[in-house]
Amino acid sequence: MRSVLLGAPGSGKGTQAGIISERLGIAHVASGDLFREAASRGDEVGRQAKSYMEKGLLVPDEITIRMILERVAAPDCARGFILDGFPRTLEQAKALDMALGKRGEAIDRVFYIEVATEELVRRLSGRFICRSCQKPYHPVYSPPEVTGRCDHCGGELYQRPDDLPETVKKRIEVYFAETAPLIDHYKEAGKLVEINGQGEIGEIVERLVAALPQD
Repeated sequence: MRSVLLGAPGSGKGTQAGIISERLGIAHVASGDLFREAASRGDEVGRQAKSYMEKGLLVPDEITIRMILERVAAPDCARGFILDGFPRTLEQAKALDMALGKRGEAIDRVFYIEVATEELVRRLSGRFICRSCQKPYHPVYSPPEVTGRCDHCGGELYQRPDDLPETVKKRIEVYFAETAPLIDHYKEAGKLVEINGQGEIGEIVERLVAALPQD
């Protein structure tokens, strides 16, 4: 199964994608991880991606899709994969559809985790990130064992400027403005499944699993 997981910042889609990939034995392909891995490899695509990242610019769709196609061609994606963080816009979705189509493939299912704006603001406003491994924490939903330190690697936790309360609402507004056409695109294609993202992590996982194809 080739799938995409969509969700606004704070919806927990990264966490859910990781759990689903382990539970179903399919690959979790996160665009953010791909950028970091490509930059560290130093090959042609990696050098191109790194040049944009170092300038603080978005990596062009052409390079991103090339990285994704190379990644999903890996052996661990043979049973399927779940894309996390891409596509973000209608243009990216169409480019991905075209690229996969040339290989005789297509996205089978798109899951959209819906969470109320008020809840998204509440989740994001308290989020802290590990400087070393980027693992997220929250003082209410997922606190670290030691205040200010990452459980995984011991790195320092910090709050990103875009996770401050005054910027969170704007981030969410931008996301919905960019993603609305993308959601309509997959809905019209009959591939979109809307998932209630309110509740405990385990509850949301079960909703996602229940929405998976049974054949």
